[in-house]
Amino acid sequence: MRALRILLIFVVILGGLFVIADRVAVNFAEDEAADRLKTSENLSATPDVSIKGFPFLTQVAGGSLDDVEVGIKDYEAATGNEGRKIRIDDLQADMKGVEFSGDYSSATATSATGTATIAYDELLKTAKSEPTQVAPGVTASVIGLSDGGNGKIKVTVEATVLGTKLPKPVSVLSSVKVEDGTVRVHADGLPSFGGVDLAENRVRAITDFQQKIDGLPGGIKVDTVQAAPDGVEITVKGSGVRLAG
Repeated sequence: MRALRILLIFVVILGGLFVIADRVAVNFAEDEAADRLKTSENLSATPDVSIKGFPFLTQVAGGSLDDVEVGIKDYEAATGNEGRKIRIDDLQADMKGVEFSGDYSSATATSATGTATIAYDELLKTAKSEPTQVAPGVTASVIGLSDGGNGKIKVTVEATVLGTKLPKPVSVLSSVKVEDGTVRVHADGLPSFGGVDLAENRVRAITDFQQKIDGLPGGIKVDTVQAAPDGVEITVKGSGVRLAG
């Protein structure tokens, strides 16, 4: 009985040491992965990397991690427009089935899903914020984007008619969707500028706009968009997503 008690104590101690070693190893791996991701994506700050699942060491031995979560606070995504970038906030991505090379220099996820936000002030840079002529003697420009409720964006337009600025800006509710990685904002109705009749295509040249988003980390793509209080919320997804290498 005494020998069995000693054996049980020994097993418990070994188990505790294994758990400690496993947690030390996973913390080290998370820090290394975060540093490599920062370098490969040219990030200004180190991202958060969290390796899920236990034990970690047996996953490493098998050459694949079940679940890795990545958080990037600010990401400058390409727009396909003369090198101009657009800021993506709070990108959270969940990577499944992450396989890595023998020397750990590269890692690829079988699939990835996630969420992020494009702030309204950032999306406003895409709209016609400079005064644009929409008819003889009439100019207009978008001066603000905000949450319109029920998944709509409120687009606020300021207009000048025959040299006189209208006393109040006008607003329209717009729908937002994504097609082939391009976020499109389309006014549900048309604003009226001082009772002046304008051709629809002229007005939509101001109220409607689009923004292509590509070059997201690892090759993930924008999947859906939804207007929200703090900006346009997006979901992302991808397959064969490269975390490093």
